[in-house]
Amino acid sequence: MLRRPDSSAPRSAIAVGIGTTLVLLLTACGPTASPAPALGPTDAAASPGPSASPAGPVFVADGSAEDNLPLFAAVTDGVWASEQRVSGRAYIDALTAAGFDKAAMQVTADVTTVGNPVESLQFAVRWGDAECLVGQVGPSTGEPVAVVMPQLAEGRCLVGATRAIDW
Repeated sequence: MLRRPDSSAPRSAIAVGIGTTLVLLLTACGPTASPAPALGPTDAAASPGPSASPAGPVFVADGSAEDNLPLFAAVTDGVWASEQRVSGRAYIDALTAAGFDKAAMQVTADVTTVGNPVESLQFAVRWGDAECLVGQVGPSTGEPVAVVMPQLAEGRCLVGATRAIDW
């Protein structure tokens, strides 16, 4: 009668190797330190200078709209993550605190003509003579949008009616 060689030792070594590999993979995929919270309107106002944070995007006064898009997007994301996500004023105030020129901003209304919250809120900062940083948020938008767009006629950034920024 033929006898099979005892292969239990190599099988157990393979099982231990597979188990160790799985533990290492699961450990590597586990939770890491939480990222720093995004800037909200109160965080931006408390920051020491016109930047999101020392390690984050910064305001570039003599830069292009594209240079300032990362900061514009970070501020937009921060306000969207706050309780004031549907307040146009919150976006304007946070952008101002981050260094953007309030006089160059536009914002649409927070509520419809019948008093309901808007499905989409837009805000913008005119940059130079040709570009605008434009943000859009709201239930119909999904995730916040921040883009650089060409200016419209007469230096406007947004189409349609906007509200006065008189605060």
